[in-house]
Amino acid sequence: MKTNKDLVARLADSELFRGYQESYSTATGMPLILLPLENVDLSFSESAHQNPFCRLMTKTSRLCAACLQMQNDLREKAFRVPATTMCVHGLCEAAVPVRNGEEVIGFFQTGQVFLKTPKEAEIERVLENVASLGLDIPSKALRKTYLRTLTIPQKQFSAMLQILVYFAETFSGKCSQLLVAESSFVHPIAVKAKAVIQQRYKEDISLSWIANQVHASPFHLCKVFREFVGMTFTDYLSRTRIEHAKELLVKRNLSVSEIAYEVGFRSLTHFNRCFKAIVGKSPTQYRKHILFCRLNFCAESVEKQYERQDVLRV
Repeated sequence: MKTNKDLVARLADSELFRGYQESYSTATGMPLILLPLENVDLSFSESAHQNPFCRLMTKTSRLCAACLQMQNDLREKAFRVPATTMCVHGLCEAAVPVRNGEEVIGFFQTGQVFLKTPKEAEIERVLENVASLGLDIPSKALRKTYLRTLTIPQKQFSAMLQILVYFAETFSGKCSQLLVAESSFVHPIAVKAKAVIQQRYKEDISLSWIANQVHASPFHLCKVFREFVGMTFTDYLSRTRIEHAKELLVKRNLSVSEIAYEVGFRSLTHFNRCFKAIVGKSPTQYRKHILFCRLNFCAESVEKQYERQDVLRV
């Protein structure tokens, strides 16, 4: 069975996340990473946008330990809601929880910036602290590196964090879809089973029936799904049905019960329970949320059109 760490690694490698990561870092100058709950390494060590001063700090074990502790504390605070923290050297970091359904599976993390330009006394205190920990770098070079840190005012940083919160919500809603679409179907039995499920998901199909279709025993098919797909056959079938249900909730004027039966569920209670576990909202809440977002988007578009017309008239 794939671990949560494997799952998050696959999501971090998805086209959706990589595209947003590149846009976010280009626009803000800050690193953005997706970390699993089990992360035990320094967060931004492989990022091209890692703060140069923070990179220097990784050269001493005592500073590494302090940084790790700060980041662990940050993620504990951010387990339910977005959180920010500041290290002993005055750099701010933020973390936003990422969910797969109702379960927190990891965090978006960003920052390594000043929220205000440090005063001379604060700079001297940092330089003295670093020197006392044995980092053998000339004071002038260390000061220059420290002051290369990006300064983002508190209000602007909060706005960027809010944008990250919006993306986390969108990304969390896509987790199931990404997992179904990007599962590593490298085993021929899994490939065949996937094709059958995509064609027949509306029907009352079972593990035994699918196994018969792909000429495998139910035990072997179950083992293949766990090993090569990273989830059980039942979980994959449920996620496939829920993804189609999400489309119907948005595109067609059907009741929740009609949609449940349309995508293959034979119990409305089971459908509601599966939907909330995978999406993080009930079907009704999801429909209202999507419609609310679309109405806001339309209102903003109309407002921009009027603004554009006003500019043209001037």
